[in-house]
Amino acid sequence: MAESRIIARLWRRWKAAFQESVRQQITISGVVFTALMTLVGIAAFASANNLLFLLFAALLSTMLISGLVSRLGLAGLELGLHLPEHIAARRRVFGRVAVRNSKLTPSFSIHLRGGASSGLASEIYFPVLAARSRTEEPAEIEFAHRGIFKDNEFEFHSRFPFGFTERHASVRLEREVIVYPSIEPQPGFEQLLETLAGDIEVWHRGRGHDFYRIRPYELNESARHVDWKASAHTGDLQVREFTKEEDRRLVLFLDLHVPVALLPQFDTAVDCTAFLVWRLAESQTKVRFMTQNFDRTVPDSADAYAILRYLALVEPSPGSAPLAPDADRELYLAISADPARLADAGWLGDRIVSFDRLAAAAAKPGAGQPGGRRDS
Repeated sequence: MAESRIIARLWRRWKAAFQESVRQQITISGVVFTALMTLVGIAAFASANNLLFLLFAALLSTMLISGLVSRLGLAGLELGLHLPEHIAARRRVFGRVAVRNSKLTPSFSIHLRGGASSGLASEIYFPVLAARSRTEEPAEIEFAHRGIFKDNEFEFHSRFPFGFTERHASVRLEREVIVYPSIEPQPGFEQLLETLAGDIEVWHRGRGHDFYRIRPYELNESARHVDWKASAHTGDLQVREFTKEEDRRLVLFLDLHVPVALLPQFDTAVDCTAFLVWRLAESQTKVRFMTQNFDRTVPDSADAYAILRYLALVEPSPGSAPLAPDADRELYLAISADPARLADAGWLGDRIVSFDRLAAAAAKPGAGQPGGRRDS
């Protein structure tokens, strides 16, 4: 039993030492230096020359000092990353990286790079990190896709002091970052937005024409609404008054029912929805956004960021029943993987954008409008 415990302890030590060695890579300079040191050592032992023994000792001590200094340089480093409040996929933003050196000795020539899901777009170089100090550098942040990112990994690495090896030290940040869908224009998205903008302009142009009453003219009132026939009949200026319609809104519906075959196209539909919501909110258009489990109106009950936050985490829900359009007097648009299913629920075919048309427009940048008016 004692022998097995000793063997297990030796195995754990050897495994730990091996794993530690994996975190450092020997460079070309290190290979050349090691080969030179080996040749000098062989020559010293073969010739028993004291000068060669001194040279071999100097080379060996240089190698040992290089490993010690390299290990010490990466010890005691703490990382912090400050990000903007709102981040959209595939849009580069600027944050700040803070590195704290908690040890009593400085660190030199430190590189920092991020893992695949860290969002760090490029490597950051710190020439020197003073002892017991905190250093901040601007950082470019970019995430490839929407979603929630946790436990992002970063890595310090350095070849200091002689470049014989490159040592690595991993750092994991316990944080959650919500990344919105991309709000950048993609093929077909802007054509769809232009069509909606034209419809909205025509829609607003026809508002407020329902007759309400004729009343006497008031001082400083515009003569544009004077009813001259009624004025001639009564002998006094009379004004024609119209009813004030309620503010209309654009209803945007994202259908979460997605067949398995079209699941890869769902993110394109989400990106299109996010683009439309963002651009319409910028133009001060009232937008009601709906899915089978979400309903918000911008700017009445939420802002655009609340909808983008929902779209960052939304997932398909196969089998969800379609919703029917609310009012005849509202302008609406639906994005669905199954237009025929929505048409049966009461949506007009020319107001449905299919996933297939969005995917086709994305695959062919030269293609025309992706739907919205002629889809079926």
